[in-house]
Amino acid sequence: METEQITIQVDAEAARVFKSASAEDRRKLEALLSIRLSEITRTRESLKAIMNEISQKAEERGLTPEILKAILNED
Repeated sequence: METEQITIQVDAEAARVFKSASAEDRRKLEALLSIRLSEITRTRESLKAIMNEISQKAEERGLTPEILKAILNED
């Protein structure tokens, strides 16, 4: 499988976990993300539905719309 490097923005905790993971665990996380991104583009599921699912999971984990807005408005 051919790979290409990309840069994405993630929250500080996700970045910390990724950076502190072993090389093997980072490769596994990269593979999981690659698979999920590929699944998204191959399914008929709309981007809006996917975003709603992600939003629901974030709220279940305590990330409210207000907290997200505050994070996005930080300099």
